[in-house]
Amino acid sequence: MEVAASSDVRIQNVLGRLEMILDNENTRIGVDPSFDLKTSNARKSRCLYELTMLHRDSSPDEISPAFVSQTRHIQTKLMTNSQKVNAHMEACRSVVDLLKAAVQDADADGIYTEQQFRYGDF
Repeated sequence: MEVAASSDVRIQNVLGRLEMILDNENTRIGVDPSFDLKTSNARKSRCLYELTMLHRDSSPDEISPAFVSQTRHIQTKLMTNSQKVNAHMEACRSVVDLLKAAVQDADADGIYTEQQFRYGDF
């Protein structure tokens, strides 16, 4: 029984940490230019890995109802997080496309294209 209690405390700690990471990321992504998405993502991944390891030997009926409720709540936050991360990545792609087009426009003088200057074509 003591092993189960110890495991419950560890699961509760990981779930709490994951929720805190999600709240922080959901609040700061797209708003705070200094926010480190890579580090935050690594922390989320670590929590999810820890949860997987803590539950690997458990059957679904052994999981505490409190954890099921908390996990559903976190799942909602993960869905929001997924939408925000996808929007952020799409915005990054758009900026890269704009910069790429600007560089291509700056390199072109309007008369010749890059392909016309390739040595292999002569």
